[in-house]
Amino acid sequence: MIVLKAPQDQVLGALQAVAGIVERRHTLPILANVLIRKTGNQVELTTSDLEIQVRTTVQFDGDAGNLQTTVGARKLIDILRSMPADQVVSLTSNANKMTLQGGKSRFTLQTLPADDFPLVQEAADFGPAFSVPQKALKGLINQVHFAMAVHDIRYYLNGILFVAEGKNLTLVATDGHRLALAQVELDTDIPKQEVILPRKTVLELQRLLKDGKDDAAAIEMRFAGNQAKFSFSGMEFVTKLVEGKFPDYNRVIPKSHKFRLTLGRAPLLSSLQRAAILTSEKFKAVRLTFEPGLLSIASSNAEQEEAKEEIEIDYAGDKIETGFNVTYLMDALANMSQDMVCIDLNDSASSALLTIPDTTGFKYVVMPMRI
Repeated sequence: MIVLKAPQDQVLGALQAVAGIVERRHTLPILANVLIRKTGNQVELTTSDLEIQVRTTVQFDGDAGNLQTTVGARKLIDILRSMPADQVVSLTSNANKMTLQGGKSRFTLQTLPADDFPLVQEAADFGPAFSVPQKALKGLINQVHFAMAVHDIRYYLNGILFVAEGKNLTLVATDGHRLALAQVELDTDIPKQEVILPRKTVLELQRLLKDGKDDAAAIEMRFAGNQAKFSFSGMEFVTKLVEGKFPDYNRVIPKSHKFRLTLGRAPLLSSLQRAAILTSEKFKAVRLTFEPGLLSIASSNAEQEEAKEEIEIDYAGDKIETGFNVTYLMDALANMSQDMVCIDLNDSASSALLTIPDTTGFKYVVMPMRI
C-alpha cells in the first residue's frame, strides 16, 4: 500500500514538526518511532516520550484504505533531508517493512506494530479552552526561556511558570541565580491559571510557534490537573505539567533602587562578549564598576590574563563596584531586541534589575558574585 506520495519538502516538514521530542536513544525502542495512522488521504503523525505527545494531521496522495504502523522518525528525516526539495517521494508499507522511494533512491526500513506505541493517557476533563496569539506567546518565551534551570534537583525550576489572570499573561523562569519575567496584556480576558510548564515543552513550543506578521494565528490552550493541551497550526500538543510550588517571584524583584542608568544594549553586549573571552572557565565572572560618566568592565583568569572595557554612560551616582556571571548578563541582552536597556542598582552587594525603557512587561534580576 502507498501510504503517502508528495514532494519531499512537504513530507519532511510534517515529520520535523512532530519529531522534536524524539530521542535517538531510548530505553523503549518504539519511542524512537513516529506513529503513522492513515485514513484515506488523511495521514496522522504522532510522537511521544511518555510525558509529551505531539500530533499533526496532513493530506497526502496515496492509495485508498486505512493503515497503522510505526517507523524510525530520525532515520526517515535524515533520509528525506538528503533528497532534493522538489522531488516527489513515496512511502510504501508491506508486511513489517516500509519503503521510502524518491527518484532512483530506495530505502527499506523496519516497522514496529502501532498497537505497541505508548500514547500519552490524556486527562478525562480539561478546563475551558482559551486562545492567545502565537506571536505573543512566542515573544514571552523568547524573553524568559534562557533563565530556566537545567537538571536542577529543585525540579519545579526546570521549566517556566505560566500565569494567566484577567487580560494579563505572565511567564517567569529562574534557576536560583537569576530570574526573568515577561508579561503581555491581551485583548480579551483569559481564565485564571497558574501552572509550571516543563523545560522540554517550553523549548518545543518555542520551536513550533509562529511569530510572523499573521497576528491572527492563535494557539488554543486547555488545562487539566496535571496536563496541558495546546492546539495550533494543525498541531495538537499534550504535555504533563511540573508539580510543585514555584518560588514567589515578586519577592525576588527589587521594588526600589538608588541608582538607574540607561545605555545602549548592543554596545554593552559587545563589551561583555569581549570581556568574557578572558574569564575563568568555571566562574565566568566580570567586575563592573559604575562611576560618574563611565562603566568599566574587567575580567581575568587563572593564567593572569586580563581584559578591560570602558563605556561612556549617563550616570551621576555613587561609585559602585560589583561582580556578575557574564553569561547571565549576556543571555538577557542577547534575547532583547530593543536598542536601550535600563540597569537599576542599590549597592555592590545587591542584585541588579534590568528592564527596557518605557516598557513594564519585562524584568530581569541577576544576583551579584563575589570576586
